[in-house]
Amino acid sequence: MEKDSIRKNLKRIAIWVIGIYLVAGLLLYFLQDKLLFHPEVLPANYQYKFDIPFQELLIPVNKKVKLSAVLFKTEGRPRGMVLYFHGNMQNINRYAQYMPNFTRNGYEVLIMDYREFGKSTGRLTEAALYEDALLMYKVARSNYAPWQIVVYGKSLGTGVAAELAAVRDCRRLILETPYYSLEDVISSVAPIYPYNALLNFKLPTNEYLPKVIAPVAIFHGTEDNTVPYASGKKLTELFKKGDQFITLEGAGHNNLNDYPLYHTTLDSLLQH
Repeated sequence: MEKDSIRKNLKRIAIWVIGIYLVAGLLLYFLQDKLLFHPEVLPANYQYKFDIPFQELLIPVNKKVKLSAVLFKTEGRPRGMVLYFHGNMQNINRYAQYMPNFTRNGYEVLIMDYREFGKSTGRLTEAALYEDALLMYKVARSNYAPWQIVVYGKSLGTGVAAELAAVRDCRRLILETPYYSLEDVISSVAPIYPYNALLNFKLPTNEYLPKVIAPVAIFHGTEDNTVPYASGKKLTELFKKGDQFITLEGAGHNNLNDYPLYHTTLDSLLQH
């Protein structure tokens, strides 16, 4: 009788564990986009206000979808353009503070809001991210040669930037706090699910980087609690000769701009 009771209790526990596993998995699956993306929508008549010269652009993708973008300008004749792909938070307003890092080095900066972010319209998908990045590149190419275009990705935008640099020529690819892949980041937190089959967005930077011909530079902080330093560091296994990985000791995910080493290295990269 005692053995039967133990078996029944173990069976109940197993059923509960499996049930919790399945329910949690379903919640993660259906809520993953909300967990990954945190956009802030802006009304169509919203007026941007920035401290440096800029021009607002509304770029049509098709009859229904339009991308909101801002071109930040530099004084004098620009030496090129930076295509800046931002992170998963809010909209262009959040990232405008970083634009002087590029304009002071003589580069114009074109930054777009992904679909469902800011004033951009349309449904956000991984394919749409890549399609829209190509459109930004096309805008840049209307005024600049490939060797004058720098592709820059921050956080979530590093996967988008890497994919673009893998299929189009550019002067340089710069990645700030990148991930090996989204699956790699998420599985490091909760490794019990088959994320390769569940994720709507995979952004496999590890698959794109070997196809990038341009020089690559990566910045990553050792105290990054969003994208683990180890995930970004794994990308060095895919480096070609001349690529660089810059470690910022003590830096987190969103404060690289506070570190002098980030600025001196970025300035050097943009000047060469």
